[in-house]
Amino acid sequence: MFVHSRCFPDEAIFSRPLADVPVLSGFIKWCKQFYEYFPGLPDLIPDPYYIQAASYIQRVQMYTLRCAAEENCLSSSAYNSRVRDLDYRVLLRFPQRVKNQGTADFLPVKPHHQWEWHSCHQHYHSMDAFSNYDLLDAPTGRKVAEGHKASFCLEDTSCDPGVRRRYACTAHTQGLGPGCYDTYHANIDCQWIDITDVSPGDYILKVTVNPGFQVQESDFSNNVVRCDIRYTGSYVQAYNCRITG
Repeated sequence: MFVHSRCFPDEAIFSRPLADVPVLSGFIKWCKQFYEYFPGLPDLIPDPYYIQAASYIQRVQMYTLRCAAEENCLSSSAYNSRVRDLDYRVLLRFPQRVKNQGTADFLPVKPHHQWEWHSCHQHYHSMDAFSNYDLLDAPTGRKVAEGHKASFCLEDTSCDPGVRRRYACTAHTQGLGPGCYDTYHANIDCQWIDITDVSPGDYILKVTVNPGFQVQESDFSNNVVRCDIRYTGSYVQAYNCRITG
């Protein structure tokens, strides 16, 4: 029995006999079982050009960010007792569009009764972290803005021609079907990184979907987008956005 080459992002174990893999971790066994017993798997891929085309800086006063603050979408300095309602936060906003190009539905791991109702935004969150958003220093790769875990609801925002939408942001039908896209426009709440404490400079925006491999996919090597970011203190330029491992 061979490990399927699309099952792991680590090329060191691609197409090697299972007996040759030094550590037979539970993850390897689980992945093998999925391929033996399930006819297909989802495969999420974020759109790098969608992010590059519409990233921008916004300065927003704290009193308009109460819902976002409740969902921990701001950096820790926003929760200081000295911060006032009229103080401004600097937000790096960007859109995201994720396609399921696999052969099976992408479904949340949590059962329905564990989904969280968010009263401010009036919908259920079915995953603790569907995406991770990080801003890294370009020369060193060091994280300079606190990583934000986006826990949106899952739905078929749109689909390829001939594919029917089946999932919506409700308490019972969340997911992402094959050939469909889950889209988050740059102007929605929490679709940002709080860069209030970040100095002007060159950075890397890193967007990861299905972080931690919570949901099994046929390919984990296409789950990360990196964009080069030039921040002047007044505006931002996103360029060279690409899929990375």
